[in-house]
Amino acid sequence: MELSFWEKESYFSHVDVLIVGSGIVGLNAALYLKTQQPTLKVMVVERGLLPTGASTRNAGFACFGSPSELLDDLSHHSEDEVFALVERRWRGLQRLRQNLGDQAIDFHRWGGYELFEENQQPLYESCLEQMPYLNKQLQQVTGERDIYRLADHKISEFGFRQVAHLIESTAEGQIDTGKMILALTQKVQGLGVIVLNGLEIERLQEESQGITALTKQGIAIPARAALVATNGFARQLLPQLQVVPARAQVLITKPIPDLRFKGTFHYDKGFYYFRNIGNRVLFGGGRNIDFKTEETTEMGLTDLVQHKLDELLREVILPGTPYEVEQRWSGIMGVGPGKTTIVQPVSEHVCCAVRMGGMGVAIGSLVGEEGAKLVLERL
Repeated sequence: MELSFWEKESYFSHVDVLIVGSGIVGLNAALYLKTQQPTLKVMVVERGLLPTGASTRNAGFACFGSPSELLDDLSHHSEDEVFALVERRWRGLQRLRQNLGDQAIDFHRWGGYELFEENQQPLYESCLEQMPYLNKQLQQVTGERDIYRLADHKISEFGFRQVAHLIESTAEGQIDTGKMILALTQKVQGLGVIVLNGLEIERLQEESQGITALTKQGIAIPARAALVATNGFARQLLPQLQVVPARAQVLITKPIPDLRFKGTFHYDKGFYYFRNIGNRVLFGGGRNIDFKTEETTEMGLTDLVQHKLDELLREVILPGTPYEVEQRWSGIMGVGPGKTTIVQPVSEHVCCAVRMGGMGVAIGSLVGEEGAKLVLERL
């Protein structure tokens, strides 16, 4: 691609920080950099027309962990580690709301629920037994009492079938992730951040005074420092990182008259999740059916997962309710052997902020700030 003198001077010269990835982490990093040092020239580049991974393709859960998830985490990690992670998720959600405002992201605190089938009775009883302990720990994080509570009486109200028990999380909410990214993009652009879509970075070349980003379009971008915020795609630029791509498949129905539930719902240990969007149902998950196939950076759908989503939607979530699926899509998350994020320097002038573990909405704002702080140390 041939650039004019004006384009080179206005866009690609004297860049202080180059951020790769225009999702929630990359944009929050740009926001933090410009609020801390307004004179910095910050550029965010994105390979796709819109954020390619998960930021605008996820379910929009403003959550911090269901009871069974936290108990499973406690079986593998220390108490301090588990609730430090919960605190990061909670603080991240508050920061997101603080940065953009609830109206801009369409935030609703309608509560969240974990569903348990009859064959999950031992898991349910374990959650029930540990609920006072979990509530005590969550109160220290959130300042709110009795966040988890029994909600079996709502099963018939919601119209579910094959569900034996419900546990409610009163502090959980939902957002519109498209509105979130749009608001973030407009906010950073208002501060002078350059956001370029359709520009793919193929390599970051270390230089004595910074880096040169080499693009698929043949444009070389010199910068004093770079932050990689591409989450599930991180190993394409930084193959040494322990980040595994994880595709999530999602569908959404057409509007359903008199939809009987509102809120966010976790099913089968969180491998399935659904929520209302107005009077539509968004339903996703199922990668546990075929983990290996879903470890991919390729967008797409599989019959195996989509048939399972259709079956559960028909038999468990909307039994006896006429509905039509309007749209299906997928997104790419970044996971790893642990649930911790990777925010670290990878060379003298390059840092990374990746591996959200499916919790990008919750922790993306904080992770972006943390990545930006590392970059500032290198300027």
